[in-house]
Amino acid sequence: MAQIFRYPDGVWPNVAALAFTLLGYGAGVALLGSASWALNALGFALVAQTLVWSAYFIHEFAHNAIFKSAAANERWGNLMSWVNGSCYASFADMRRKHMRHHVERADVMTFDVRGFLLRAPSWFRNTVLALEWAYFPAVEFLMRAFVLALPFRDERKHAARGRILGVAVVRLSAFALLGWWSPKALLLYFLAYLVFVTVLRFADCFQHTYDAYPILDDKPIPDDKLRDRAYEQANTFSNVVGLNHPWLNLLWLNFGYHNAHHERPTAPWHRLPAFHRELYADDYAQVTPVRELLRSFHINRVKRVLASDYGQVQAPGTPGRADGFLGAVGVSFLTAV
Repeated sequence: MAQIFRYPDGVWPNVAALAFTLLGYGAGVALLGSASWALNALGFALVAQTLVWSAYFIHEFAHNAIFKSAAANERWGNLMSWVNGSCYASFADMRRKHMRHHVERADVMTFDVRGFLLRAPSWFRNTVLALEWAYFPAVEFLMRAFVLALPFRDERKHAARGRILGVAVVRLSAFALLGWWSPKALLLYFLAYLVFVTVLRFADCFQHTYDAYPILDDKPIPDDKLRDRAYEQANTFSNVVGLNHPWLNLLWLNFGYHNAHHERPTAPWHRLPAFHRELYADDYAQVTPVRELLRSFHINRVKRVLASDYGQVQAPGTPGRADGFLGAVGVSFLTAV
């Protein structure tokens, strides 16, 4: 085992977490069709949680933080993408785009959803905003639709057409079988998927005040400011669930310790709480607990969709500190191509 995993202390945490993700996902789907609503609730929780972990394991694999071999990380990254449906984009594309986020210290996006909505007919734009007002993550589904449509609209990505069609056939067949077995299970799965998307978008929303650049190819971002490590830390935020109860941050596999992650991107998920404590004091200004962000997530849920920047975070102790932290939209590493 120690010869396979990158870090000796990560063997059993990763074996346990990966086993829970795969086995819990299968068990959760099976429980969605049970006649017992109590078992349905358990299945719902398992599916939502394992979808979240499958996504953040993709992030771990992208940083080669789990296995010694890059090939092993890629194989497992592809497997996790099949669990959560991000498999329409290749793991290599997701990894390449995410590495730009770290290297260039910016949000390099695939699709300019803000520009798209501003150019769209008013009825379409208003429908999206109405859905966002109702807490339906319409923008995230637009991003997923873009991933599917891009190879058929841009010749630079035409090689991915077969992949898109093949994945669509497999996944649609699987959902058809699930619905044939149990319509209730299909409905509950969709609701669990909405929870999964909402958890990810909340985490992505409040981790940076970077500049955002919609760039499809490898064109560099503008060289218009000094984006050094000081800039990186000053524009990165740790949206932890609770510093005094670290286990709560396992909700998203310790992804909330984001300043620590950016300080050492190859530090694995199980080391991040200790690494955060090693680097930062309890009153570190970049820590923005979830309890401070929930109000902003609520009051800015429509405004942030068309906002030109991510807003600002006030100093610790300021009333309504995060109210002006509008946050990001459409920056998920799962929708990069």
